[in-house]
Amino acid sequence: MLTLTENASAIVNEITSQPGVAETAGLRITAEPGPEPAFAISAANEAGPGDQVVEQSGATVYVESSAAELLDDKILDAAVDPTGKVEFALALQG
Repeated sequence: MLTLTENASAIVNEITSQPGVAETAGLRITAEPGPEPAFAISAANEAGPGDQVVEQSGATVYVESSAAELLDDKILDAAVDPTGKVEFALALQG
């Protein structure tokens, strides 16, 4: 199952704890069609049908079923660049 780094958990928490956002809000990762694996990340109020739910350190990430297969052995990391843009990265688990 996909795991999150401390940085990723903190950033997901910050994104999903904004005023007016549902308590069930999280980030949703979907697989993009194409020859190389690619993923899209968006805010979501709740899980979609068949989504895998990853909860870690208070952060919630919904992973579309087709993306979950590709991300099963991965770690999601995140950082904020100097302009304030959030960047996500994937690494293999231990």
